[in-house]
Amino acid sequence: MNETTQQPQDLSLPDLRAGDREEFAKLVDAHSDKIYRLALKMLGNQQDAEDVLQETFIKAYRALPEFEGRSKISTWLYRIATNQALMLIRGRDKPPASIDAEKIDDQGQAYTPLNLTDWCCLPEDEYLTAEAVAYLDRAVEQLPEAMKVTFLLRDIEGLSTAETARVLEVSESAVKTRLSRARLRLRELLSGYYGQKAESVPVDFRRRGQTN
Repeated sequence: MNETTQQPQDLSLPDLRAGDREEFAKLVDAHSDKIYRLALKMLGNQQDAEDVLQETFIKAYRALPEFEGRSKISTWLYRIATNQALMLIRGRDKPPASIDAEKIDDQGQAYTPLNLTDWCCLPEDEYLTAEAVAYLDRAVEQLPEAMKVTFLLRDIEGLSTAETARVLEVSESAVKTRLSRARLRLRELLSGYYGQKAESVPVDFRRRGQTN
């Protein structure tokens, strides 16, 4: 099944292409939260995220007459938002390495983390605390840009590998490589935090976890 048959049934592409404002308002309502969340995770700044949100829908409205529906409209919006966020990142005084600059690394040697701690025996609720979520957010911010945006689209926003590849305009193999490295890098960055948590788990509990 191709993506042209997977557009939201409550949205009319012909009406959107024709500039129907009520239909466009429905589009904005359906996707604003996701676009804002992605922009905030990428940029770490509420004002910048709001700017990306606004620019995404301005550009989408102008481009809708030419939107052919070859991809999901959500994928198309993510692509606009991602490009807009990257423009802001690259315009900062000390921009991180761009996605384009990291393309060469997709074919390089696999990233090997330096320090991994086994925290498999932690109780599940340890991963859901506000402190743990905040620590994960800080770890994600430290990822190289290509890994970061791939991780956000795949593991946070839940896009498929194919959809992520379309958003980033790279191959699916590049998405898989970046995602694997992002997960390994996050595992390394989180090892210290969860390693300390694991050490505080009673020995009997850890033994039960290892035998399950």
